[in-house]
Amino acid sequence: MTRIGNDIINKCKSGDKEAFRQIIQTYQQMIYSLALKMLCDEDEAKDIVQETFIRVWQNFQRYDTRKDMATWIYTIASRLCIDRSRNRKRIVSLSEDKTVFRQFTSNIDNQKAIENKEWIAVVKVLAEGLSEKQRLVFTLCQLEGLSSSEVEQITGWDAKQVKSNLYVARQTIRERLKQMGYE
Repeated sequence: MTRIGNDIINKCKSGDKEAFRQIIQTYQQMIYSLALKMLCDEDEAKDIVQETFIRVWQNFQRYDTRKDMATWIYTIASRLCIDRSRNRKRIVSLSEDKTVFRQFTSNIDNQKAIENKEWIAVVKVLAEGLSEKQRLVFTLCQLEGLSSSEVEQITGWDAKQVKSNLYVARQTIRERLKQMGYE
């Protein structure tokens, strides 16, 4: 994960908005990526980015500099995503999502950049039926590439909970892929 220098952190703690702008620029794409994959909605993801940085700014005095800034920000964003997810209808993949998913998986060019709509379709298809915890752990580990220990720090769950949720998520996704003809 990206690291921010203590000088910027200290400036933020003293209310320096320009220093905070650097934090936003450093972490906004990371938070947007997480929120987009968790919520499968671009507007909701943008809202989560804004809400996350509002909370970061409001709580900056409480930030423990012994902990990684990215982990702290991921924690705030993850909790906001789970809260938002609980307060809205369940995400269900549609037939056009499955079409986009099939087009994506049949594309031989692995270097092709995934557009937001493609990510949304892929995640909707793969993560349909996962609980919020399973979706969060799967997103952080598999889609964001974080280690289990980083996910433990972000979620506040122990290693057993993280591994259990990731295992169930992988099994569910594997079963969904089999149902769609991918083995």
